[in-house]
Amino acid sequence: MIRLYNLDFCKLEIYHNYMVAVMNEGIVVCTLKNSILIKIAEKHFKKTPFVYITHRLNSYAVDPIIYIKTAEVSNLIGFAVVSNDPKQKILTTYEKSFFKKEFKQFENLEAALIWKDDIVKKNNDDTTSISKQKKSTN
Repeated sequence: MIRLYNLDFCKLEIYHNYMVAVMNEGIVVCTLKNSILIKIAEKHFKKTPFVYITHRLNSYAVDPIIYIKTAEVSNLIGFAVVSNDPKQKILTTYEKSFFKKEFKQFENLEAALIWKDDIVKKNNDDTTSISKQKKSTN
């Protein structure tokens, strides 16, 4: 882990190419809280492609409008929801409709991390391929 934030609404762990958030019980993830998370991501990841993982251990609400703004973070390449609660699967399907990038639900953190590794690798492969194409046309 690179950094741990204990915010008033969540615990946020920052790693090399991903972040894991555990929201506090009973909060509402609104645009203000989301903008704090985005600022932290921009500070740590700058231009590095990364994945956001929310580990839903507690019960809380999310304003789905935040996903529109979150999807605008250019180097955010994926969003994972970790929960084995059947109700969360239904909510995740709804939330996914607001997010126009990779968005997936997992029953455990290990599965989410495997997926994260896959999409980071795919993104790196795609970036390398584009760079090679640009060099060959010059």
